[in-house]
Amino acid sequence: MGGIFGVVSRDDCLADLYYGTDYHSHLGTRRGGLVVSGALGFKRNIHDISNTPFRSKFEDDLHKLHGSKGIGVISDNEDQPLLINSHHGPYAVATVGRIENLEHLAARALRNRGTHFAEMKGNEVNPTELVATLINQGESLIDGIRLAQNEIQGSCSLLILTDGAVYAARDRLGRTPVTLGRKNGSTAVTLETCALPNLGYEAERPLGPGEVVRITTDGYESVAPPGDRLRICAFLWIYYGFPASDYEGVNTEIARNRCGAALARADCADVDLVAGIPDSGIGHAIGYANESGRPYRRPFVKYTPTWPRSFMPQDQSVRDLVARMKLIPVRGLIEGQRILFCEDSIVRGTQLKDIIQRLFEIGAREVHMRPACPPLLFGCKFLNFSRSRSEQDLAARGAVQEIEGAPDAHLDEYADSTTPRYASMVDVIRRRLGLTTLRYQTLDDMVAAIGLPRERLCTYCWTGKETE
Repeated sequence: MGGIFGVVSRDDCLADLYYGTDYHSHLGTRRGGLVVSGALGFKRNIHDISNTPFRSKFEDDLHKLHGSKGIGVISDNEDQPLLINSHHGPYAVATVGRIENLEHLAARALRNRGTHFAEMKGNEVNPTELVATLINQGESLIDGIRLAQNEIQGSCSLLILTDGAVYAARDRLGRTPVTLGRKNGSTAVTLETCALPNLGYEAERPLGPGEVVRITTDGYESVAPPGDRLRICAFLWIYYGFPASDYEGVNTEIARNRCGAALARADCADVDLVAGIPDSGIGHAIGYANESGRPYRRPFVKYTPTWPRSFMPQDQSVRDLVARMKLIPVRGLIEGQRILFCEDSIVRGTQLKDIIQRLFEIGAREVHMRPACPPLLFGCKFLNFSRSRSEQDLAARGAVQEIEGAPDAHLDEYADSTTPRYASMVDVIRRRLGLTTLRYQTLDDMVAAIGLPRERLCTYCWTGKETE
């Protein structure tokens, strides 16, 4: 996924930039970068953070980075922010999102004489450099940003740092959140609002879909108006958003509590305790326990000081090892117990299958699973929040393959929780995982728990429909 943070201050902005960017570390996997603009021009540092926390990689660089304006990024893969010089003048740019038509746009750009791509990894174009190439085709910086927003299929929110301002732009349909914050003498812009309160900022407002804002020491102004179509990713509240963050005025933890409560109201499982798969399953489990009256317990405790997030390593076997080693069982809460787990979702199910097997080996009587969203049937085309390289890796698609002999047959029926095919798919997943029972959240209950109109949410992962 990735995350971005920027700040403009009357004083030195480095401390706010450093800690504000760090608050996005749960979103990115490979690179972290900071760039500041001050009396000596642009100063930039980029580090590999795949095996080391962001803060520790940048601590030794802080004395080199001073200025009143800066942007930072936690990136999925590519090195950024990038430093660019064009007819717009010098600027730094950081992006977050996914460019579905990257190869087409890059090939088209290369047909123009004088265009080249320097930030290559193998034969792959750096997506952020491609965005800069599109921006440089505009008559002005703002025209270039709007051109890039309109050309990109997928999503791209970005920050641009010039010698006089920070420009923030939200992707055309607002699939990723971007929010402004203010404190005396400073303005910040962030993907995660959880980055604001401990730095003394008050969240002011989110940018609208496609809106571009110019931030200076005098404050901020909208320089390109928002569109009226919002399709923010619903999975923010279910899985990868931080619990303390708000998106479109809806807090993540509260939405997860409501999601768990909805699961409980639709359920009749007779269990001894309710638990959440750490971390994102915990908010759902608390909501379930409170609604059902069943006690909330922690039969697995997460050990994080030396074990990173399990989605970080590229190799599946390494991800599985990380997932296993960081969850330490509490035998006294497992032996002889009927346990109901809430989970944010079931993607591939490989790590979940291992957890379930361990529970039965330790002595659990029953293990019930309640995912907080419907079965994932479609790979995301708009953001990079999953490491699945193919839709065929999805647990739901594997079940469809087993039933139909093809992974893409009758998907409209498998996405409908009222059909016999849906029930058969869920039972195959339950059997493959070794669960006592499995019951997914319905799409209607998930949308109600988030609290936004369905037409303002992107639910493509579950429906395969870009618009509802």
